Amino acid sequence: MELRTLRYFVAVAEERHVGRAAARLHMSQPPLSRAIKRLETDLGVVLLHRSAVGVTLTPAGEALLDEARGLLDRVERARVRVAVAAGAATLTVGILGDTSDSGATRLAAAYRRRHPDVEVRVRETDLTDPTCGLRAGLVDVALTRAPFDETGLTVRELRADPVGVVLRADDRLARRDHVRPADLADRPWFRFPAGTDPIWQSYWHGGRAREGPVVRAVQECLQAVLWNGTVGMAPLGHRPPEGLAVVPVIGMAPSRVVVAWKAGDANPLVRSFARIATTAYRDCSC
Repeated sequence: MELRTLRYFVAVAEERHVGRAAARLHMSQPPLSRAIKRLETDLGVVLLHRSAVGVTLTPAGEALLDEARGLLDRVERARVRVAVAAGAATLTVGILGDTSDSGATRLAAAYRRRHPDVEVRVRETDLTDPTCGLRAGLVDVALTRAPFDETGLTVRELRADPVGVVLRADDRLARRDHVRPADLADRPWFRFPAGTDPIWQSYWHGGRAREGPVVRAVQECLQAVLWNGTVGMAPLGHRPPEGLAVVPVIGMAPSRVVVAWKAGDANPLVRSFARIATTAYRDCSC
């Protein structure tokens, strides 16, 4: 069994869908399906039950998934140890400066346990750069939120958070169980500066052009709501400051927490970070 084929299988098993796995691997679906079929033929077992909605693992598939993850993990550890021995023991991580994230805390602990000899440098960025300096070459890997322009990048989803609208606590809408984007059509919204990634900007504006104060940081967004009655979107799950409320928005796609790195980057520290991030977020209810 080749390592590449095992990576293919792990992607399909984790995504539970060949199409999504192909997108994650940046390849088309037919060669991925053929590779999995060849793996089943080589092993003489059925690994996946296929249906119109996706795939499920057979008992043999579950066993191989456990072994493949362990093997790929050992390979990554070996590559990182070689990189450390060669003097390449620094990883710069870009983080979006929104709020604390228990998933990121769990990831930091897991990465430190796995690679205690790697120095991790953290670069926090404001809301104007969803790639956290990755596209500018300032960081090696980014722990951030999507959507944004993914051209030239590899992006892997870690978690999807429902979103809400941030309101003053005394706003008439703050007493509702939920709102719809149409309920906010006549409100001023906080906006990001000109030149901000248009996909990112459009998402946080609810898909349409808005008028309102220009902000760069989370605290500026919150202060704009508190002082001016401005509204805007935010992920649910964080306790708002006193005087503010967050009401769930119906009919808006969730905000995806992602790990991103430059496509084709073979740095073993980056690849290991992405895999540990996937595991850390998958194994916790954060």
